[in-house]
Amino acid sequence: MSIFKPFKAARPAADKVKAVACRPYDVLNAAEAKEEAFENPDSFYHVIKPEIDFPEDQNPYDESIYKKGKENYDLLKENGVFKQDEKECFYVYQLIMDGHKQTGLVGCCAIDDYFDNHIKKHELTRPDKEEDRKNHVRHAKMNAEPVFFSYPHVAEIDALVDSVKKTSEPTYDVTTNDGIQHTLWVVSTDDHVAKIEGYFSAKVPSIYVADGHHRTAAGALVGQEFRESNNGTKDDGERYNYFMSVVFPDNQLKIIDYNRVIKDLNGLSEADFLSKLRGSFEVTEKSSQYRPASLHSIGMYISGKWFELKAKPNTYNDNDPVGVLDVTILSKEVLEPIFDIVDLRTDKRIDFVGGIRGLGELEKRVDSGEMKVAFAMYPVSMQQLMDISDADLIMPPKVTWFEPKLRSGLFVHEL
Repeated sequence: MSIFKPFKAARPAADKVKAVACRPYDVLNAAEAKEEAFENPDSFYHVIKPEIDFPEDQNPYDESIYKKGKENYDLLKENGVFKQDEKECFYVYQLIMDGHKQTGLVGCCAIDDYFDNHIKKHELTRPDKEEDRKNHVRHAKMNAEPVFFSYPHVAEIDALVDSVKKTSEPTYDVTTNDGIQHTLWVVSTDDHVAKIEGYFSAKVPSIYVADGHHRTAAGALVGQEFRESNNGTKDDGERYNYFMSVVFPDNQLKIIDYNRVIKDLNGLSEADFLSKLRGSFEVTEKSSQYRPASLHSIGMYISGKWFELKAKPNTYNDNDPVGVLDVTILSKEVLEPIFDIVDLRTDKRIDFVGGIRGLGELEKRVDSGEMKVAFAMYPVSMQQLMDISDADLIMPPKVTWFEPKLRSGLFVHEL
């Protein structure tokens, strides 16, 4: 069963939360973060992307970057922007975007659950990104951003969360510039804290990484380093044994499409390319934008035209958690044999576009001449994600795009 612990969060003052809160580190580049944080010394970007405080030619992985992030956080505390709660609490965190509502619990998961595979993964991590996140934790001695987890929904947890929302006033209730409403309640009563911890230990067999494999690895691995440097103690009072997360019930999460764009046709004419596709797909031209409405249907945009690619039965295996995915079909039937794109993590001829940008972004990338062809994918389901994780299998890269995104800077776990 799962370990989920309360903690003393360091949080921004209520009148500072809107200035502090920012998007996660990995959804924008340094230039975009610098623009968003312009003339705002309280922005949490100064902590999670401290490279914005350096010249553009500064190596983003230099030790001075990580030290600056810690200095910026310490300054926020000195200035009273952040203050730590006096007792260990859980926190109810609700997000509303375009009418979609999801409510999670903020707490800490155990690094041992990561190593014992009670925390289920579905993606490989990149060593450079993992080391970057580890360096942030090492130097700052804190989890600055939570990991985004999910768990099979439990009626008793849902009821308790609903009760908290109905019977207490939110600590924060802000709507950010992207139109997402972020609301936070502090759960501090001993009874509620004990019940939440007990429900997870009794009723939640596994927790699933939804978004944040690199942060998960960094939190667990650096926690282990701190433990080993302290004679390997697993003392429950040592905060390095845990890392901060937000856990959402699986039936509330929304995964949207994660699409692909390709730079060239690998020397083929468009006619030859379409001919090759017909070996694996029923290819039908559409009169307007085509968004796949079901599994095993892929949208394709090329030369100003949209097509539906309906996968033929011999191209997939519905009994294989990975083989059933449309991204697997696309890789096996198109990217590898036609385009010679084998490693999606390193090949520079392919790029990935989150579905939040819409089909118009795919048209834009192709019409500009930057890319030659775009593929619109049907979203993966939470059940598929959990099936793959339970089978200890790995999804292809860039498959799941969760919306809405968490806001960083609402809570910090000091180690």
